[in-house]
Amino acid sequence: MKEIDKKLSTKNIKPTAMRELVLKILSEQTSAVSLSDIENLFDKADKTTLYRTLKTFEENKRTHSINDGSGSVKFAMCQDNCQCDPEDLHVHFFCTKCQQTYCLKEIPIPQINLPVNFMLETSNMLVKGTCANCK
Repeated sequence: MKEIDKKLSTKNIKPTAMRELVLKILSEQTSAVSLSDIENLFDKADKTTLYRTLKTFEENKRTHSINDGSGSVKFAMCQDNCQCDPEDLHVHFFCTKCQQTYCLKEIPIPQINLPVNFMLETSNMLVKGTCANCK
C-alpha cells in the first residue's frame, strides 16, 4: 500500500483504509467504473462512504468523473501530473456493445475558441462506437 499512500499524499489526500482500497481498485481498472461497480467489488461497504471517497478524489484531482449517457456517472484515475485544467482534458469513448467507458488520454479535447468574455472551466467530449475488445 506504500505506492497507493504516495498517490494519495501527492494530491493532499489523507490516507485511510477505505481510500487506499478504493484507489487500489481504481488503479487496477482498464475502463471507468461507476459507484455501483465499486460497491459490487466489496463484500460489505457503505455506499455513502464510497461516494464521499470518490468525491474527495475528484475534488483533489486524483480521479475525474465521466457522464457517458449510461445513466450513472463513472470515475477514472487521473494521471499523477494532472491538474484537470482544460489542457489536461481528454476524449472519452463509450462502447455501445459492452457499455464500458474508456479514457483516451492520448487524444486531447480540441481547443474551443469561445466568444469574448467567455471562460472555459471544463469540457467533456464523448465518442460512442465499438471498442477494440468488441470489434
